[in-house]
Formats: sequence, C-alpha cells, structure tokens
Amino acid sequence: MKPAAARKVIAAARAWLGTPYHDQASLKGVGCDCLGLARGVWREVVGGEPFIIPPYSRDWGETGPHEVLAEGARGAMLEIAPDDAVPGALLIFRMERRAIAKHVGILTDAVTFIHAYERLGVIEEPLTQPWRRRIAFAFLFPRPASPRYKKKP
Repeated sequence: MKPAAARKVIAAARAWLGTPYHDQASLKGVGCDCLGLARGVWREVVGGEPFIIPPYSRDWGETGPHEVLAEGARGAMLEIAPDDAVPGALLIFRMERRAIAKHVGILTDAVTFIHAYERLGVIEEPLTQPWRRRIAFAFLFPRPASPRYKKKP
C-alpha cells in the first residue's frame, strides 16, 4: 500500500472548511464531526469507505481497553509514528490522559491542521503545543487501488 499524494489530501480537507459541526455526519457544506471530515476526505481521495462506522460516543473522557479509531485506521491506512507525521497525515488525538483517543484532524503543514470542532465547524488552525502533546496516533491515507483491466480475448 502506497500513500496518497499529500497535496490531494490537503486540498480535499480544505474543501470542507466552513462546514458546520454536526455529530456523526459526513456531508461537505452541510455538517460533519471530526470523523465525518476524515471519512469525506477518504471518499474523495481513496474512494468508497472500507467499512461502516457504527454509532459512537462523543465522550472524550471515555476509557476502555480498545483504541477503536486507531484500530479501524490500522485496517485501512498506513500507520506512522506521530513524530514522523507529514502534511496530509491523519492525526488521532487523546483529549484526556488515560482516555481513548477520539479526535481526528489532518495535518496541512508542519504547524497547522484541519479538524471539525463543536460550535466552530471545520477549521484550520495552528498545531500548538497543547494539540501536539495530545497526538496519540498518525496515519497516511492510501493511494486508491489501480483499476484492473482485463485483456480482451
């Protein structure tokens, strides 16, 4: 699996700027949450979503034995070390110590990222130190699979 072009991922994410926040939605210009933004970028860059996303809790303090977002991303994306994140990478943030990592954003350059935030919608903002220290996982969007052509007899 090879990574998608960063410029394509970033352009797709920026096309969502200004989309209002709406929990568990993923409609550009209409409404999305942070995961809905990532799903929308996936659809534009990679294609059809690899699996159905079940309903999820908005509780950033939720604890448990499974890093559900990271585990799902591992099945469809290329995992990299958070310190190796490059523009176009999907970042997963742990908002509270010892809680499950449940917020996502897309790195746009070394110092900014795009994410959907309650009351603000989809915004691009500085990746400040408070945000940086919350990064728990990082992934790269895969390049779409090449269509397979069959030779005619």
